[in-house]
Amino acid sequence: MTGLSVVPVAPELFSGSPRERGQAQAAGADDALCAQVRRATLGRVETARAEGLIDERALAYVAGQRRFAEDADPEGMAELAGIAEGFDLPLDELFLHLHLGTLRDLAGGAVTDGDGCSAWAVGGGPDGPLVVKNRDFGGVHLGVQRVAWHSGPDIVTGGMLCIGSLGSPGAYSSGMNGAGLALADTQIGARTHAIGWLRYFVMTRVLARCATVAEALDWLGSVAHAGGGSLVLADAAGACAVVELGARTVAFDRGDPVWRTNHFLSSALSADTFLRDGMRIDGNSAARLRLLSERLPARAWDAVAAARLMATHSGDAGGAPICQHPGPGEDTATLSSAIFAIRDRCVYFHPGNPCAGEWQAIRIPA
Repeated sequence: MTGLSVVPVAPELFSGSPRERGQAQAAGADDALCAQVRRATLGRVETARAEGLIDERALAYVAGQRRFAEDADPEGMAELAGIAEGFDLPLDELFLHLHLGTLRDLAGGAVTDGDGCSAWAVGGGPDGPLVVKNRDFGGVHLGVQRVAWHSGPDIVTGGMLCIGSLGSPGAYSSGMNGAGLALADTQIGARTHAIGWLRYFVMTRVLARCATVAEALDWLGSVAHAGGGSLVLADAAGACAVVELGARTVAFDRGDPVWRTNHFLSSALSADTFLRDGMRIDGNSAARLRLLSERLPARAWDAVAAARLMATHSGDAGGAPICQHPGPGEDTATLSSAIFAIRDRCVYFHPGNPCAGEWQAIRIPA
C-alpha cells in the first residue's frame, strides 16, 4: 500500500467449534474490557428498555426469531452461547441485543443509537478485487472492535478473517474467507420484517460456507430473511454484487463497481426503506450515496485511492461525510475503515476515523 503509512498487525486467533470460538472472545479479557463489552451489549438493551422499545410485541417477535435461529443456524447460536459463557452474560439478552435495529423499526423508528456505514466493491484494478467499508456506529463499540481469524470444522472455506465486536457473532461488520470471498454490510431500516435470518448471523454463515459471489447469492436467495440491510460482496475472480435483504424479497444488483449506504435502491425494496427523522446518519445517506455514485465508476481503484476516498468529509470539495465524526450531543462516528484486498488475502484496517492515516495490514495466516 505504497503512499500510506501501514503497520503489519497479526489477527487474533479464534479456533475450534463455534462454541469454543465464542468462548475465545473472552480469553484474557480483564475486568475493564468485560465491563466495556457489557456496556456495548447489555447497556444498549437497558437503554432500549428505558425508552420503551422492548414491549410485548417486541419480545414475541424475538421469541419467534430465537426458535428460527435454533433450527436454521445451530452454529451461530452455539457461537453466541460461547460468547455468553465467556463473558458471563445472559444469552437471552445477547440475542435480544442483536435485534435492536429490527425492534427500532417495528416500534416506528424509535431512536436507540446511530448505525450506518458506507460500503462498496470493485472487481479489478492495480490491487485486484476490493471490498471497502466505513463502519459507522455508536462509540461504545470503539474499544471492543476486533479483527480475528476464525477456523473450525464448520468453516469449509479455509477460515474467516472477520471484523466485529467482542460480545457479537464473528462477522458482525465485514470479513473475508480463505477462498477469497469478501463481504461488508450496511444498516438499512425497513418498514417490513418477518421471521428469518438476521443479517448478523447471515454474514458469518456466508463466509463459512460460500467460496464465490455466485454461491452466496444462490444461498441468500433460497432462505427467509428478517429484513433490513444490504451486503456488498466480491470474490477472487472479480465478481461483485449487492444484496438488499428484504423480508418479502431479496434484491440482487450485479455489477462492477457496486455500492450502498443506508437506503434500499432496488425497485422491489426502495419503498420499504425506513429513514428516521432527525438521525444524522439516515439524513446524510443520500449525500454519501451520491459521492460514491459519482466517483467509483470514474477510475480504477487501488487500496491507496480507496483509503483516501473513505477519509472524505462533508467539507471537502464535492465531498460528503463518508468519514463521520460525532455531532453535537452524539457519539455516532466512523469507528473503523476496512479495505479487503482479496488478491493479497489482506485487510487494510483503520481503527477510528480513517482521516488519521494510521492503517494496519492484517493478513490471512499462512
